Amino acid sequence: MSSNSSKTDIILNLILISAQINRYFSIVILLFGTIGNILNCLVLSQKSLRSNPCSWLFLASSISSLITLISGVAVRLLTGWSADLTNTVPWLCKLRIFVLFVSRTIASWLIMLATVDRWFSSSIDVNRRHMSKLENAQLGTLLVVILSSLAYTQIFYCYEANLTNAPLECYGRTIWCRLLIDFTFATIGVIIPSILMLSFGIMTILNIRVVAKRRIQPASISIETQVTTNGQQPRWKKSDRHLIVMLLVQVVLLTLFSLPQVIQNIYANSTMYLARPQLQIGINNFIFNLFLLLTYVTNGMPFYIYTLAGGSIFRKALYNILKQLTQKILCRKD
Repeated sequence: MSSNSSKTDIILNLILISAQINRYFSIVILLFGTIGNILNCLVLSQKSLRSNPCSWLFLASSISSLITLISGVAVRLLTGWSADLTNTVPWLCKLRIFVLFVSRTIASWLIMLATVDRWFSSSIDVNRRHMSKLENAQLGTLLVVILSSLAYTQIFYCYEANLTNAPLECYGRTIWCRLLIDFTFATIGVIIPSILMLSFGIMTILNIRVVAKRRIQPASISIETQVTTNGQQPRWKKSDRHLIVMLLVQVVLLTLFSLPQVIQNIYANSTMYLARPQLQIGINNFIFNLFLLLTYVTNGMPFYIYTLAGGSIFRKALYNILKQLTQKILCRKD
């Protein structure tokens, strides 16, 4: 009796802790993430930055991340207060999950496209450098939105509200539906873009090293000196370097925060047919909720990465935006 009572207490405590994490950790992620993405949109939408294809992709990714935070974290926050209608209204459940998965996948693939753009722009091949242009970034964004939307159309059939035998009330109705959605998101939303991000990131670093070695050669001294005397070229090179740093830091953190949920999903799916005690089920549900929240951190952190790693160019643009907003507020008060 005492053993069963102890296990029951642990399960109840895990449920309570999970509810508190959903309630208060969600507030922190939503607050800082929303403010950060809004500031990202304001800064990156400036004419001097949005004409750069990499900055354009950062801007589109920030918009997608903002949608993810609203459809994901804001709803989980309501769950903590028992006010989430998507748990009980079927069409809201399906629509919310569709928007959530699509926006998260779009955000990941846009960052991947940004790594490809940096690889193009850092290449010694002139034809590849010409591929780094705004039109290609916009076309890539459109294709990502369309393909991501098509990849998750099965959600409208698979997801259902008011479920009692699932980690969440709004979840896949059958085991096969859960397997399909988890596999789709794990591969398309996390694993494939992460592998491509890291691959193109490494190739970008190699490109930079090749360019740096060529600049050291005596034959290029006169050319380099001529370029340096032109005031515009060094600024563009400095901007490109900061964009690469911002991108690589974001890729590493995105992979670290996203992989735990993928690993947990693989474990849960591989053991779904095994009989498990209630305590283990409670622990698995707790870990599921915790890792799910951690994935949203990746959608809230870009602004803070850009501010710390973006150099003076991004911080100066941010300062100008804040200065303009302050002046408008003061003018309205007067």
